Amino acid sequence: MANINRVVLVGNLTKDPELRHTPSGTAVCKLRLAVNTRQKDPQGNWGDKPNYFDVTVWGNQGESCAQYLSKGRPVGVDGRLDWREWDAQDGTKRQAVEIIADSVQFLGSRDGGGGGGGNAGDGERQFVPAAATAGNEDFTASSTDDDIPF
Repeated sequence: MANINRVVLVGNLTKDPELRHTPSGTAVCKLRLAVNTRQKDPQGNWGDKPNYFDVTVWGNQGESCAQYLSKGRPVGVDGRLDWREWDAQDGTKRQAVEIIADSVQFLGSRDGGGGGGGNAGDGERQFVPAAATAGNEDFTASSTDDDIPF
């Protein structure tokens, strides 16, 4: 039986995309996505609980995300989970689970950032597939970065 590692999320960006490049020139874009879950509070009232996810987008798709997306913009992400472990500068072990995007769908309007209506007023959704090879094997954090390697 085959293993499956698949994640599909729709939410809003909590900050502007961060674009960097690997030493070999491959673009890598970091997104922070908030996705609400409906749940009851102790009084029995339904409310939204936000969940936050770190998303990494590689290559041309990452460049497109950095160019066209901004804080508050709704997006759909299709990708896979990736678990990382590293030693922080203070010597402690750190862990993180992030999503490596295979595709990012731009939702809402570019100007208003509102939900689901289309892209830039044209009534269409923009779909940007990821490159077949992510090229992330040559990405390393520099010594000036924080303890998280990005």
